[in-house]
Order: sequence, then C-alpha cells, then structure tokens
Amino acid sequence: MIHRTLKLLGLAAAFSVTAGLSAAQAEDAICYNCPPQWADWATQLTVIKENLGYDIPHDNKNSGQTLSQLLAEKDNPVADVAYYGVSFGIQAAEQGVVDAYKPTHFDEIPEGLKDPEGRWFTIHSGTLGFFVNVAALEGKPVPQSWADLLKPEYKGMVGYLDPTSAFVGYAGAVAVNRAMGGSLDDFGPGIEYFKKLAANDPIVPKQTAYARVVSGEIPILLDYDFNAYRAKYKDMADVAFVIPAEGTVVVPYVMSLVKNAPHAEKGKKILDFIMSDKGQAVWANAFLRPIRASAMSEDVAKKFLPESDYARSTPVDYSKMAAVQDGFAQKYLAEVR
Repeated sequence: MIHRTLKLLGLAAAFSVTAGLSAAQAEDAICYNCPPQWADWATQLTVIKENLGYDIPHDNKNSGQTLSQLLAEKDNPVADVAYYGVSFGIQAAEQGVVDAYKPTHFDEIPEGLKDPEGRWFTIHSGTLGFFVNVAALEGKPVPQSWADLLKPEYKGMVGYLDPTSAFVGYAGAVAVNRAMGGSLDDFGPGIEYFKKLAANDPIVPKQTAYARVVSGEIPILLDYDFNAYRAKYKDMADVAFVIPAEGTVVVPYVMSLVKNAPHAEKGKKILDFIMSDKGQAVWANAFLRPIRASAMSEDVAKKFLPESDYARSTPVDYSKMAAVQDGFAQKYLAEVR
C-alpha cells in the first residue's frame, strides 16, 4: 500500500513538473510585479501582445517580493523585466540583479528619475492619498486629512498596504511621516502615527487591494490617485480621491531589465514599447502620469483633481528613501506590528 502511494505521488509530482514546464514554454517573457488590478497592467500586457506578439503572464508580486525573488534567483534568473517602486529599483541596481539598458526615449526622462546607466528608469508616477469608497462610509464625511483617519468614527475603515513589503505602503509611511514633521532621517513621527492608527483597527493587506475598496470591504485605503480615478471613471464606482491637507508625496514607478534574463532581447523590446507613444498612452488612459507628458491627453487631464490640490504633493530624495527603507521596516516591525 505504501509503495503504491509513493508511486502515485511520484507520478503526480512528475505531471506537475511537466505541466509547469509546458506553461513556462508557452510564455514569451516574464515580467515580475505586473498584476492586472494594479496600474492597468492588464491593458498594457494586452497591448504588448497586440503589438509585439508576446504572451506575458500576470504576476501578483509586490515590489518587495519582486526584489526578494530577483535576489533568490540571482544565479539562475527567471524574469526578464521587473517593475517596482523607485526605492526597490535603486536597491535592485545596488544588489547587482539588473542590467544597464537605455530604452527608446530614455533621454526624455528627467535627471533624478533614472539611473544614468539605465539600470532603472521611471515609466510613470502616482500621488499618494486616500482612495475612498464614499458609499461604504455610510454617511460619514470623506476624510480630508491624516488627522481625520485617527478619529474613532473611522474605526475599522482605514486600510494601508504592509509598509515593510509593498512599496505603496512604504510610500504612505514616508508621506505621513513627513506630514507629521518627520524626515528621512527621523521616522519617529510616522511610527507614532501608526501606533495611534492601530487603535482604529486598520486593515493591512500585503497585496494590491483595489477590488476590496471598490466592493466596500475597505472603505478608505492609502493608495494612489490612478487607482481612485480608474474606479470612478472606468468602474463607475462611488469613490473619491483625497490629497490630505497636511501634504503627501509623488512617487515614481520604475522598470529594469533583469541581469542575465532568459529572454533579454524580448525584455528590451518590451521596455522600448512601454516607453513608446502607444505604451505611455496606456498609462495616461489609466490615469497615471506617464513619464513622457506628451502621452497625457487634455480629456484625461481634466479628470484629475485641480492643480491647487496637487500642489500639496511633492517629491522626496528617492535615493535616500531607498537607503533608509530597511531601517524604517525594522523600526515599524519592532514598534508597530
């Protein structure tokens, strides 16, 4: 009986490996952290298929998981390109897991938003704020400030992605820390804020939570403007986006060619396409700010909050943001969770 069971398990394992290999062979290239519900990667991958003929599977990693995977696979890479928040892109370059590559229109990317050698470069940016399902508030006012989120009336209603793993979570921590008087040298005010927020029973997922906001499961999420606009104008949900009164940050998202990628030439063509007029237009139509401003139409721009609101959204020193990220994560884990 035991022998027969082991034999069946062996056959099942062999079938699983064969099926995995078949699936891998069906893929033309691998992009880490290209989830369909985030930044409209679903459309971007479809458009890449239409224009380049490449099948690229969806991938639901977050930025931290992407970097961890690249490091684990350093000697035998699986991915061809990677997408992540800017601080993780900088760390990937420092850890030697990405190659230098300057895609089409690289020269149009402003200094400070790209590695001079092309090991990472910005493809679009987002502004961190409150993605609010108005109906799910059940009559409560839409919060307008970081201070509002601490009010007892929002208990169990506020969510933020895990700041020790997801880049949007870390961006939120940087934003609230600065708004509370902290700096990249001092995360104390931000940590104190998260301690106070803990009393309101926040929801802290590790992955993108777009669907959970649209459904009302998470009424208020610290997230980017582009997700809120997508919900409002494409999914016709009763949502609002708020740039908090105390201020926030604008954050670039970047891509890289993976070092020793198994399909490096395809990876380069994918990055070229994402920087092309067609590729950049996908981001613009998904309400992200494409790095090439010419891709943003007037009709799309009109759907954003007024520039007077965006004046409260400012950049940070992204290199330093990357350098202090691990220190923040340790402090958060030790003092908040």
